[in-house]
Amino acid sequence: MNSIVVVSKNLLAIIGSEQTSEFRLSQIRKSISLDDEVGLDIKEVYFCHLYPDQEDITKEQEAKLIALLNASPNQTPLEDNYFFITPRPGTISPWSSKATEILKNCDINFVQRIEKGMCYNFTRKFDSATLNEMGKIIFDRMTQEVFTNLHESSALFSESLPRQGKDIDIFSDNLEGLKKANIELGLALSADEIEYLYQSYSNTNKNPTEAELMMFAQANSEHCRHKIFNATWTIDGHVSERSLFDMIRNTHSNYSEGIISAYEDNAAILKGHRSDRFYPVDGKYSNHQEDINLVIKVETHNHPTAISPFSGASTGSGGEIRDEGATGVGAKPKAGLTGFSVSSLRIPKLQERWEFPEDKPERISSPLEIMIEAPIGAASFNNEFGRPNIVGYFRSFESLSESLHFGYHKPIMLAGGLGNIKTEHALKKEVPIGSKLIVLGGPAMLIGLGGGSASSLSSGEGDSDLDFASVQRENPEMERRCQEVLDRCWQEKNNPILFIHDVGAGGLSNAIPELVKDSGHGGLIRLRDIPNSEPGMTPMEVWCNESQERYVMAISEENLEKFSQICERERCPYAVVGEITSGHMLEVYDSHFDNYPISLSLDTLFGKPPKTQLSFNKHNKQHVQFEYDEKITQDAVCEVLRHPTVASKSFLITIGDRSITGLVARDQFVGPWQVPVSDYGLCKSTFSGNYGEAMAMGERTPLSLIDSSAAARISIAEVVTNILPSGIKDISDIKISANWMGSPNRLNGAQDLYEAVSAVGMELCPKWNIAVPVGKDSLSMTTEWSDGGFDKAVHSPLSLVASGFAPVDDISTAVTPQLKDIQESRILFIDLGKGSRRMGGSILAQVNDIKSGESPDLECIDEMPRFVEIIHKLLVEKKIHAYHDRSDGGLVSTLAEMSFAGRLGLNIDLSSVLEDENDFAEFLFNEELGVVIQVSIEDEKYVLSELNKCSLKEHTHSIGTVTEERCINFHHNQKAILSLSLKSLLENWHRVGFEIQTLRDNPATAESEFRHDTDLNNLGITPKINFSIPKNIDLRSSRPRIAILREQGVNGQNEMAAAFYEVGFDCIDVHMTDLVNKRHKLSDFQGLVACGGFSYGDVLGAGGGWANSILYDENLRRQFGNFFHDEAVFTLGVCNGCQALSHLGALIPGSENWPDFKRNLSEKFEARLIQVAVQKSPSIFFKDMEGSIIPVPVAHGEGRVEFSSKNKEHLEQGIISYVNDAGEETEIYPENPNGSIAGIAGVTNFSGTVTIMMPHPERAFLADQMSWVPKDWEKYSPWIKFFCNARNFIG
Repeated sequence: MNSIVVVSKNLLAIIGSEQTSEFRLSQIRKSISLDDEVGLDIKEVYFCHLYPDQEDITKEQEAKLIALLNASPNQTPLEDNYFFITPRPGTISPWSSKATEILKNCDINFVQRIEKGMCYNFTRKFDSATLNEMGKIIFDRMTQEVFTNLHESSALFSESLPRQGKDIDIFSDNLEGLKKANIELGLALSADEIEYLYQSYSNTNKNPTEAELMMFAQANSEHCRHKIFNATWTIDGHVSERSLFDMIRNTHSNYSEGIISAYEDNAAILKGHRSDRFYPVDGKYSNHQEDINLVIKVETHNHPTAISPFSGASTGSGGEIRDEGATGVGAKPKAGLTGFSVSSLRIPKLQERWEFPEDKPERISSPLEIMIEAPIGAASFNNEFGRPNIVGYFRSFESLSESLHFGYHKPIMLAGGLGNIKTEHALKKEVPIGSKLIVLGGPAMLIGLGGGSASSLSSGEGDSDLDFASVQRENPEMERRCQEVLDRCWQEKNNPILFIHDVGAGGLSNAIPELVKDSGHGGLIRLRDIPNSEPGMTPMEVWCNESQERYVMAISEENLEKFSQICERERCPYAVVGEITSGHMLEVYDSHFDNYPISLSLDTLFGKPPKTQLSFNKHNKQHVQFEYDEKITQDAVCEVLRHPTVASKSFLITIGDRSITGLVARDQFVGPWQVPVSDYGLCKSTFSGNYGEAMAMGERTPLSLIDSSAAARISIAEVVTNILPSGIKDISDIKISANWMGSPNRLNGAQDLYEAVSAVGMELCPKWNIAVPVGKDSLSMTTEWSDGGFDKAVHSPLSLVASGFAPVDDISTAVTPQLKDIQESRILFIDLGKGSRRMGGSILAQVNDIKSGESPDLECIDEMPRFVEIIHKLLVEKKIHAYHDRSDGGLVSTLAEMSFAGRLGLNIDLSSVLEDENDFAEFLFNEELGVVIQVSIEDEKYVLSELNKCSLKEHTHSIGTVTEERCINFHHNQKAILSLSLKSLLENWHRVGFEIQTLRDNPATAESEFRHDTDLNNLGITPKINFSIPKNIDLRSSRPRIAILREQGVNGQNEMAAAFYEVGFDCIDVHMTDLVNKRHKLSDFQGLVACGGFSYGDVLGAGGGWANSILYDENLRRQFGNFFHDEAVFTLGVCNGCQALSHLGALIPGSENWPDFKRNLSEKFEARLIQVAVQKSPSIFFKDMEGSIIPVPVAHGEGRVEFSSKNKEHLEQGIISYVNDAGEETEIYPENPNGSIAGIAGVTNFSGTVTIMMPHPERAFLADQMSWVPKDWEKYSPWIKFFCNARNFIG
């Protein structure tokens, strides 16, 4: 049949041509238990809703639509043996918004809206109920629906009339009416709050509306008001003078140097360096000398991630990014961190002896499901927004005794990061009466309703439907557009923003009232001016939903036109929804019903409900002596390395772009073998100079079951030991974001929380002059449910996850755990535990199900500040070759990871540190604080003398040397006591990641990567440069103009401009709307570069929407065609720009044989540092570079080249190829990250003036932009020649 099916007069269904891969098909067949003999075909289906008065479309229109949708002309007829999975009726999906916009830009003016679904077509006939049941197994109940009849799809475009809201009758029902509403609406109000509301409304002689109650519940939820941290505490009958928040504030009161803003905004602001910051002003890129201050924030999104892992983690990351962007009057998010804590994974093919049968409520996802889906969600949002994620942690923990079950059934999903802000933008501005209130970003949708309240409940307390309703949905490309608007505002000399607030928990019902309250005035909102894609919502649903990617802001009337122009240029939706008024009333007017669903005094909304009271009587935990009598074998060590907390995190890292911005100096991967063992992330402050910003994390949460104070101290100290090798010079430079998770209303939770906060806020941090200027609490971490009449519960340990941030004066001093092949060197173990070897809570204890033992604790409180100074001094003097801290898994894990990174063995002699060989297990596996460094033998005495200055010389032990033997050998008094095969250790360390990748990704690529990562004979990255890398660039007097071209969703323009600016170009910021509206024309430029990112969110194929908007616009088609034909100018397309230009073959002479770029073979986003070989080609960019092998970052999901035929002559236009460690072009993953034939990574046209490539040279033109380069590379990497060649071509 034809690919177009007429569903009704105004609805067409168009069958797509993309095929589902065999392994994805197999996964789906397995999930729905489909018999082998039943065939299954899965295709995309595009539902095109035509305008009501649309006449029959012509053949030409039909052909154009089919081409745009890449539909297949011949399809198997659909019988009655299929089901569709589509977006939920009544919603407009983010895909729909972007695809509809593409069609309109391509002059498809007969389609009102387009939506996408998936059709599952079977060769056997099933009844409708069976089909529906199969669909319900694989759909997302939060965002999708299952149809078993094609005609049901018309519901996707049905429009409902607005529904009326309700009043709650308190004059007839008294308190009972409020109590009933509390349950039905899932408000999570306390008895005191219900009484407060009853009295407040009784005094005004007015019934509350459901919209007002929901708004109050969100604004006063534990999530938003942090009632427990502000509570009054009574301990052993005595009232504490300080709340928990007071204790945290004490750290800032004690030491506030370096802090610009604390506790005032959604993020803290730290003083940064003054340097040249690179960005465009009035459309032209240049350097701007200014203070580059740090914005820091870390959030959690635990409850949503338990319910819907992908969307929960994705919107968690997106919400934290908005927190940074909305700091002050506009900031720039820069680099992110992510963390996860879950219960035992129970991987089917890796069942471990410490795991027991799973027991959980049906409504929450399993730990394995969370760790398959949630990291992809978090990474996807960061990738599409354009923020590198360069730090993280992952812990798996679960413990069961006869009476208590501990674990993370309600997971911790942590999202944080740092950004930059100007000093003059750090504080909100005065908002005068008459200021306009703006909603920037996406439309309202019925998602995330009551999320603030839901996250304040223990998992299991609320209704399951409310659980799913409380989860939000992500649209990162929209958030990117919003950020581009913010960027244009803060880059302006006169920033038009007076006040900005992100829309998160509680939706507009929280964000707008907070803005209005902080203005000191009142506000009037026009409900029907709020952008809304679900008109059938009640006023409460419009006001309180948590649709993402939105900001509210105040803008003065005189700046409204300027702001409007910025939004229109960026194609970013916005609406003026109200204004600031005199008084203190918040009024929301509904023109449809001509009433006020909100008319409430801000004093009532933000009044002082009765303060929370908490108390406990101190209970001292009893410790039982740790006993472990087993002989230490390689199997015992491998078991520890296989524990997910210790094991390789590569599978969590390569899914995330870590090179975007071009300002990342250190990510998780280190060395030529790219081993994920770095414990800190490091950003360059700017493209010039060595200033930087470091961040690291610390957490040791299982210790809280033994001693919550010790666990908290260790967490803070671990931040210090993790961030130390980045080059920080003083311990007080570190500022902490503290995230507290627990259940103070369960078990011993109150005492655990109070004592842990006191240990940090009143003792350790003041002692070290470390301030905690920002944080977050999530204190409903118990999962409760009933099963067969039995009440069950899983409690999380009191969990402090600390994230540290600090400015760095010189990023070139930083070192990694990679051992260097220096035979005349020594391994020094600095025992910060001072000989203590407490084993409680250790990974060894966990894998052996040992619940006894004391918790590790700090023994070096006095020495640590000076120790930080000494290590910094040694780093500056280049006395330390490698550095790694002791943490989870103990010293043996530390040594193993250092060996992995350097592909070197170790000979360890314990004679000087171990008196009795029987203490070997406790020595190897204890997790007290400690550090291992590698130093040259000639420097050993000097290093020891320096460490003596902080009284740690006697606790510093010279324990070994490196060896090329592939073993870690332990000796004691000249006796060999253990020899560990590096190969076996490495295989076990990578095993968890391999098994999860086998379930998540293409099993074939998972297997290939496992073989690659555990191959000790692999040479790693081995550059070979056939030209001289310039040390300096001699700039000419003239600066040719180059268009730094971007479309909506592109995110890599700044680093691209920086690279071309470095070699002497005038770089002009050109948005596609500038060309459409003729503000620029391409003939005014001598160079054109299409940048990387996710144009239109990669809807309708990566780069496809961007390309088609050119091909189907006569003016643009002519401009681009003329430019491509002019051999005096050049064009470059990188990543998304490469994909877009590959679709423009009809306009580019000599590109007839170019390939398409398809989904990676692994079927996931690939972000790696790989190496490419430069082939002989006419490309003007690669002149005199032929034969060189150069490392370069890649970051893409669709980079696999696919030719229209298999004719090998098509390969002759390849300019660079992915190569293996021997420098040979390869199709083998992961050295070829996408499976491209012949390793092709880029092509050029016959004249060499148009070059397209998937790797990112603009993120690697400076040597310190890559996670590893040879020591002899100085300022620039070889890629600088690539850009110099472009400048030389212009002449």
